[in-house]
Amino acid sequence: MTSQSQGIHQLLQAEKRAKDKLEEAKKRKGKRLKQAKEEAMAEVDQYRMQRDKEFRLKQSRSCNSESKQQGDMRSEWKLLLKLEKCDEKTSEHGILTVN
Repeated sequence: MTSQSQGIHQLLQAEKRAKDKLEEAKKRKGKRLKQAKEEAMAEVDQYRMQRDKEFRLKQSRSCNSESKQQGDMRSEWKLLLKLEKCDEKTSEHGILTVN
């Protein structure tokens, strides 16, 4: 009977070692998954920041372009107003103006 109890004892020890190895493997897998998730999130964050930077740059360029166009239009408008005032003054003084 002792050989039987030794066999059972060995079998129980083998089962315990197998169970421990499975638990260890599960822990390693969990760590790998966590690390992969963190790396993926870092990559996504980096990509998001890059795209946001590009968007802001394009937005800034667009606003600058619109501001420049508005400034040009204002300058042209002011020039036209000055020319009209000049035409009015010359008309008042009896100088012939050509339009």
